[in-house]
Amino acid sequence: MPLSTCPDHNALAPVLVMDSGVGGLSIAHHIRQRCARHPLLYLADNGAFPYGDKEEGWLVDRVVTLALTLIRRYPVRLLVLGCNTASTVVLPALRDALAIPVVGVVPAIKPAALASRTAHIGLLATPGTVKRTYTDRLIDAHAPHCRVTRVGSTDVVQLAEDKLAGRGVDLQRLQAAVAPLFDQPDLDTVVLGCTHFPLLLDELQQIQPREIRWVDSGAAVSRRVAELIDYQPRLNDDLAAIGQDTAFVTAPVLAGSQLAVSFARSGFNSVEQLGL
Repeated sequence: MPLSTCPDHNALAPVLVMDSGVGGLSIAHHIRQRCARHPLLYLADNGAFPYGDKEEGWLVDRVVTLALTLIRRYPVRLLVLGCNTASTVVLPALRDALAIPVVGVVPAIKPAALASRTAHIGLLATPGTVKRTYTDRLIDAHAPHCRVTRVGSTDVVQLAEDKLAGRGVDLQRLQAAVAPLFDQPDLDTVVLGCTHFPLLLDELQQIQPREIRWVDSGAAVSRRVAELIDYQPRLNDDLAAIGQDTAFVTAPVLAGSQLAVSFARSGFNSVEQLGL
């Protein structure tokens, strides 16, 4: 049975998860299991996919504008920025702009450093995340004793999108993308620093050359969501109509397309295009 730590009186409070594509669906899955009575809104900014190669100032403006657009339309009680790349850049501005709690998803450097027996960990993320100053600070704060091998890849993001849409994963292509990690013989723990990447955990384990721990942030994020939403005020009865998990997009999505299939597989059968 799903684990729910959320109180019944907040059963109608919607949680909004935002990402550029389907990666944040891995976060939405954890939230749905832990807080099953809360409707979920999911925004895929497919009009700007992927975020990993975007300029920082542009990304801040884009994400804040999208969040405000949805929150003005729906009584969102908590926002999860389900993207490591955006979280390392946008969180301060987003928290300044919104009057609701905002939970970010950042690379799980701390638990990886604690789990590693060799003090050599890997970070598999988007090119933007691996080079951010924010990531440098996480490593300095939580893994100063570790060697950290960083690999930035947009190819792995696309492979995850393909899998969620029901297509097979090209293991040779995946192998080539993560080879710099596997080439380090004493590396024993890898941070999945993009919310897309847990979707490929089975395939990563298939191709790993030795035992490797794969660490992501999904469970920790869902625990934080449950803690924060406990303290949100009770909603009015007139919000009872918000009962269906709904996905929003910023560019057209054709029926039967990769994105439409991904939403349906993740329990989002209602999809609306967001007018900006």
